[in-house]
Amino acid sequence: MINFRQEELIDELINQIREKYPETELVGITQSPEDPESLWIRVTAPEDEDRKIELREFGNEKAADILLDYGYHMLVMPSRKKAA
Repeated sequence: MINFRQEELIDELINQIREKYPETELVGITQSPEDPESLWIRVTAPEDEDRKIELREFGNEKAADILLDYGYHMLVMPSRKKAA
């Protein structure tokens, strides 16, 4: 279950990602199957492979800052869009 502070941090993280990669959208947030304390933030992946790699690195640097500052472990995972 995601608490209020985690929701705020996720919103900030998504906004930072969308500012730098406007083509992305939030796909979903799930708990890691290996560790329920870890959240996977799934966003749509850019078509360009280099841009996808940059997005993953950028998002996870921001997520590492959240871990260091607040103790919440999150992982940004670019993925395909949800099926319609």
